Amino acid sequence: MRSYLSDRPLWPWALAAIAAFCGWGTALVFSPGFLSLDSVNQLQQALGKQTLTDWHPPVMALLWRALIELTGRPGALAALQSAVLWSALWVIAWRVWARTGRKGASLAILAIGVAPYIVNFTGVVWKDVEMAFTLLAACAVAFVARDLPADRTRTRWVLLAVGVLFITYAILVRKNAVLAGVPVFYLLVRALWPTPGRRKWLISAGALIAAAAVASGVVSAVAKPVETRQLSQVLLDDLVHVLSVDEVRKAAGEAATTPDFQQAMVTTAQRCKPEANLSDAYWRCYPRDLSAGLADLARHADELNSMWISEMPSHLPQYAEYRLQVFSKVMFQGRYQFQNGSLDHIPGIGEPDERRTAMLRYYVVGMAKDLPILFAGWFWLAVGVTLSIRPGRGRYAMPVRVLGISAALYMAGYLPTVPAGDFRYFYWPALAGTLGLVLLWAGRTKAAHADGEKAPEAEEQTGLVLSGADSRS
Repeated sequence: MRSYLSDRPLWPWALAAIAAFCGWGTALVFSPGFLSLDSVNQLQQALGKQTLTDWHPPVMALLWRALIELTGRPGALAALQSAVLWSALWVIAWRVWARTGRKGASLAILAIGVAPYIVNFTGVVWKDVEMAFTLLAACAVAFVARDLPADRTRTRWVLLAVGVLFITYAILVRKNAVLAGVPVFYLLVRALWPTPGRRKWLISAGALIAAAAVASGVVSAVAKPVETRQLSQVLLDDLVHVLSVDEVRKAAGEAATTPDFQQAMVTTAQRCKPEANLSDAYWRCYPRDLSAGLADLARHADELNSMWISEMPSHLPQYAEYRLQVFSKVMFQGRYQFQNGSLDHIPGIGEPDERRTAMLRYYVVGMAKDLPILFAGWFWLAVGVTLSIRPGRGRYAMPVRVLGISAALYMAGYLPTVPAGDFRYFYWPALAGTLGLVLLWAGRTKAAHADGEKAPEAEEQTGLVLSGADSRS
């Protein structure tokens, strides 16, 4: 037994123990999950107490419902989020140690999970969080794939399927995750085959497209969500902030809208003109029909679309200025860095522990005051752009660049659509950017243990994958 243990490096197991402890602690602090109003609505849908709509991702409600039926605990989804995060960080930390032999670098990977701008939302049941963690899991799959021996052909296809599954789920929970997911998919394929030919690219891309299409169709068939036409709220924002009140009234009349909707548009334009109501007009200014629920605006989606197509081409300078104004506010005046426990109490579901919540709040809010740059959108956009352009020349140059591109593209995608300055919209860029920075540093370190010996796994793989893959990174 002693001989068996002596032949096996114990550091990966030490990393696993640290990750397991951190995952358990995170789940304990957030138990049974921190909920915002969006989260409460999705939980009600998962419990069958509200009609499923496509305002929130139906796949997430279905997963939550399945976990509740399996475990009997509504907090199971928040616990799963914590498990996915720490499992992915452990896998990446393990593979970084296997390549570099540096324990400090692997510990730095795990430390990402306790950063104030990451741990703040780990147990908050949001689609933004699940998107970020599943993309991170896909990156972890890629790190495993990078070190596979050349003869593991079947294993590569299995890892491709697992990675595609994670990326598909990310896209299903957030449509604009495509911008972040495509670079991660590129990383996955390049990790599996450092020089993939056209055939492998076509098969891999076809697998991702097919998985997304099939999964979307299955979810729609099972959930049968009520259509809410969520993009309509973006069109509403553009119309009432770009056009004058008189122009809104005229455009509504020319779009052959009903008198009630014409008046609603005029009222919205009048209410939203102040600087305080720069965006999110549907929730702040629109006279909503509460009896219609989230499908209220969907009834007028075609009219809004007609108005937008008719008016925006003739107001392009004003449209560009408005969207840049909103994006600038989001970049430099972000908000909502912490979700304080459960927003609404639901009978039968416990509340998060007050003392644990308070300790987490002290840490996150205190760090947000002391180091506000860590919660600033512009900072993570700058990190993403910088990593994209200057990924370094180390062994992780390609993953660093891909993470930077993924973060920057995802943030840029919010330019024409962002409704508010919530930090959760930049959660993936913050996570990807931090991982990229740690890998940039780790890739510059020498591949040796403190005692001067190579990490066993790094030594075994040098001739198979490391030198070839890194030279093409």
